[in-house]
Amino acid sequence: MFRVLPLLLILSIAACSKGAKDSATSAQPPAGAGTTQVPAAPGAPPEPVKPVPEKLPDVLARVNGEKVTRNDVEEFVHNLEGRAGGPVPPDQRDRVYRGVLDQIVGYKLLLQEVKTRKVVVTDADVDARIDQLKKQFPSEELFIKTLTDRKMTLDQIKGEARKDLSISRLIETEIAPKLAVKPEQVEAFYKNNPDQFTQPERVKASHILISVPETADAAAKAQAKSKAQQILKEIKAGKDFAALAKQHSQDPGSAANGGDLGFFPKGQMVGPFNDVAFSLKPGAISNLVETQFGYHIIRVDEKQPAHTVPFEEVKPKIEQYLKDQTRETETQAFVKALRAKSKVEILI
Repeated sequence: MFRVLPLLLILSIAACSKGAKDSATSAQPPAGAGTTQVPAAPGAPPEPVKPVPEKLPDVLARVNGEKVTRNDVEEFVHNLEGRAGGPVPPDQRDRVYRGVLDQIVGYKLLLQEVKTRKVVVTDADVDARIDQLKKQFPSEELFIKTLTDRKMTLDQIKGEARKDLSISRLIETEIAPKLAVKPEQVEAFYKNNPDQFTQPERVKASHILISVPETADAAAKAQAKSKAQQILKEIKAGKDFAALAKQHSQDPGSAANGGDLGFFPKGQMVGPFNDVAFSLKPGAISNLVETQFGYHIIRVDEKQPAHTVPFEEVKPKIEQYLKDQTRETETQAFVKALRAKSKVEILI
């Protein structure tokens, strides 16, 4: 899809990096309780890619006479590296740069078609889009500071938002009639992909964490353990687990919710925590469990055996997935048609 714009992408990355918080117990990002994923089918092996020069020229391509510059491509790659959290691997450089160049060419073709068709986006639409972007930041002050740090202006962001919205409107107008998904397609996908709808065994648990830095000395560890033991004693004496979690737990992801971690499958939590949580019966409370994060007290609230998720439960997700797949295919076909009637010169 040609909907990620460099300036908006920069801000989205900044928002995610400043606003994200990880749970202290997770060994991997949680998939979300009760969420069935519908992944894309594996693609064909990648075809050989033409090498990209080590030193890029000032102009890499022309789209109906409009230049695609080195700065355009390098800025986009820089943004992708920010999202990935590291530089492009040397063995992937040619593929990434060619892919980015192709994306920018498609983007310019779409913008040119927007102008040809005189697609209208109102100021109210743009303001609504900016409001959505601001909500990705913890505060408006941080949003403004990020603009300033990156030498951007609000007018620049509004201009990019207008382009983004106009392209989305063009694409939806062009391909919307082709996005209908028939009931038999949804049923066939569910029937033909049973492995995608198997829900593994899960537990619903709460915990209280008294954190200990891995670099802590023996005295600090003993102090934390003593505090955790005192809390466990209070629980066994009948005090409310959730209230104690809110008061004492040092896991920022669950303390405010009374320690509630929701449902999770085997392997999502770190080893000792995982092993104890899946060995306890519903309603049981563990002794102290030590992990690299500190000392945990775990209460298992519910257990669910492995099962196949019913069709009616996942039907909306399958419909959306198939619609998204069609949207992607039709968008690529639309851009390909624009390219066929245009003069596109790739100069590297």
